[in-house]
Amino acid sequence: MSADPLNRTGTPQRGTTSPPPSGPAAHAIEVRRSARRRRTVSAYREGDRTIVLIPARMSEAEERRWVKVMLDKLAAQESRRAPGGDAELAERAGRLSAQYLEGRARPSSVRWVTNQNARWGSCTPAEGSIRLSHRLQGMPEYVVDYVLLHELAHLLVPGHGPGFWRLLEAYPRTERARGYLEGVAAAARLPHAPGPSGA
Repeated sequence: MSADPLNRTGTPQRGTTSPPPSGPAAHAIEVRRSARRRRTVSAYREGDRTIVLIPARMSEAEERRWVKVMLDKLAAQESRRAPGGDAELAERAGRLSAQYLEGRARPSSVRWVTNQNARWGSCTPAEGSIRLSHRLQGMPEYVVDYVLLHELAHLLVPGHGPGFWRLLEAYPRTERARGYLEGVAAAARLPHAPGPSGA
């Protein structure tokens, strides 16, 4: 990105910056520099992008630092706004594991994330981590429970073979939840609900 804060038309320069490797890569990031902005830095979500507003005179090193600060700040705000937050989600996972998986699925972390727009949840078995899309917030509890249980089952069986689906047979609302998610996905033209071909 050019160091010149204004383009030839005199309008604030816009640039796109990749999220820092250690920061939350929730969205594509667009940095907007403004000559009118003196000291303040702000950020907000705009669709699937994060917009970070900074003073035009800021150096590239300062820009990188402030982008990370603002991403962390936005993520913390969104986590606080999430129903029950991550702590309650982890407790919910523990209850579901005990009830349907004999307590065998023990995730190391369970949290809401805002960077999953093509799937409802994901699991990294090697790390024991589970992430649920913020798009589930506000959906019926049985739907959230199904997606969470789906990801818990992946801690025990990574793929979607017969053994995986046998684990979900104990949950009485599996088909209903999948139907609900398929309806939401169809209405929004999103990928299908977690199923045999993907989580």
